[in-house]
Amino acid sequence: MKLGISSCLLGTLCRYDGGHSKNRFITEVLKEYFDFVPYCPEKMVFTTPREAIRLVKSKEERIKVVTSNGNMDVTSTINDISKELANQIEYDELCGFILKSNSPTCGMERVKVYPEEKGMSEKIGVGIFAQHIKSQYPFLPIEEEGRLEDAWLRENFLMQIFAYFHLFEFLKTEPSVKELIAFHTSYKYIIYAKSHKAYKELGNIVANHAKKDFIMLLELYKDAFLRAISLKGSITNTYNVLLHLYGYFKKEISKEEKCEILETLEEFKKEQIPLIAVIKVLNLYITRFDITYLKTQKFLNPYPKELALRSKIEAYK
Repeated sequence: MKLGISSCLLGTLCRYDGGHSKNRFITEVLKEYFDFVPYCPEKMVFTTPREAIRLVKSKEERIKVVTSNGNMDVTSTINDISKELANQIEYDELCGFILKSNSPTCGMERVKVYPEEKGMSEKIGVGIFAQHIKSQYPFLPIEEEGRLEDAWLRENFLMQIFAYFHLFEFLKTEPSVKELIAFHTSYKYIIYAKSHKAYKELGNIVANHAKKDFIMLLELYKDAFLRAISLKGSITNTYNVLLHLYGYFKKEISKEEKCEILETLEEFKKEQIPLIAVIKVLNLYITRFDITYLKTQKFLNPYPKELALRSKIEAYK
């Protein structure tokens, strides 16, 4: 699996001051699961060290890129290289991208924009390269390294990446109708935990009541699936999924066991215990009663358990 990374986050000495912004979560944790593909628009056109660049709002309300000291307009240069690198993403077959926050090229949001004349900056900008990525690949999983400090955003981002990769690997197999149904079924509860509306939409596509051509159907499914997994999960939706899973074996267990499980679900809903604690309890019963249908559910194992993304209470909101 290939993950695009802003080069400085990998420790590359490519920042304007000759330094880097090495991120330990990326270089020590994610390196075990992904092949990194470094990107740096600025390094492609400027030497290191160099004069810094920044976003500036002109009197005509146009956002341009200028050097911080010489005030040289380099908008065209940065825009061209950013477009070229964005085009490269398709050929690199990335399944996600982690961008450097606050960067005039890579920042996803709240990048400083300076007035053309003297004055205070505003955190209202988006990096030029980030703009091209988001425009060309609206459903590619993208995050900033700073935002990944948030356990909720990190869990959603990694879940999205693995689902994104799985979908495109699945489509490469030129699947049959039966295989599409199996794929969709395995993601049923992940989608439900993100959006009930998306869950119904995908179910209707797979049902194909309108008897659409299968190639067209796959394209519709791909777009709807990518939209769905780009949504953030919530405690309420996840709690409802957990209740559904519990329903598969609740008639097979004792009154005491029912009370214990329901109490565990409530503790998760009240943000007293992390999701992994509930999943472990449910998996015990799924294994005990050999519920094959649930064993195939990606919701229970959406990514390698070693990532421990569900081990923090803060991973759900």
